[in-house]
Amino acid sequence: MICGVKIIFLMAATFSLNFELCFCMCARAEYEINGECCPMCSSGNHVYRHCTEDTSTACVPCHHSAFIDAPNGLIDCFSCTVCDPGQGLRVKTPCTRSSDTVCEPLDGYYCTDQHRGGCILAQKHTNCSPGQYIKHKGTAFKDTECAECSDGTFSNGSLLFCQQHSKCEELGLIEIKAGTFSSDADCGTKTPAGLIVGIISFVVIVVAGGVPVIVCLKLQEALEAVVLVIDGNLLLGAKMLILVLP
Repeated sequence: MICGVKIIFLMAATFSLNFELCFCMCARAEYEINGECCPMCSSGNHVYRHCTEDTSTACVPCHHSAFIDAPNGLIDCFSCTVCDPGQGLRVKTPCTRSSDTVCEPLDGYYCTDQHRGGCILAQKHTNCSPGQYIKHKGTAFKDTECAECSDGTFSNGSLLFCQQHSKCEELGLIEIKAGTFSSDADCGTKTPAGLIVGIISFVVIVVAGGVPVIVCLKLQEALEAVVLVIDGNLLLGAKMLILVLP
């Protein structure tokens, strides 16, 4: 008899607990507050005043720069995401009361971290170094891919493919400086052998002919100086003779 009473008591307690859980469970479009199931506010709105036994939930729109993107029982909206240029971001889709801002990478940047369809962090595309070419250009979601130039080619780092070094001989020129992985060969014009011989011969003649001329000019200057000294002494002697004679 006692066992039967216990069983009945347990069944009653279990039924009561299940009934209470079912009774307190709110509907899909409701939220529970203070034991009451209140209607949710729609997207873009938040709770201004919770419902009571006699009144429904009072909702108001989210203020500027805030949003809620789902039905809710919240008293505050979420702040809109700011696309920070310092993080390599710009606005793709502006924030509304019912949707957050969607950011995308700036030109020359690629996204390194995404959240809910938007980019929250971006980095600048890699610049290829001299001696490398751009194998694959960077996109909004992928960095630039660089590759090394092969022998006989060059790139300053901004080319989509390496260029062949100029072949000076094929252009009728001479190679002044050999090409490197980052620069082209320097070519110059050829000087005819006859012209070189003519220039050297002219210089030799001028030098050989100029030495006697210079020597003669120096001798002439020396003779003129001696004559001036002699003339000066003769004139001084004549003046002294005149003064001595009565």
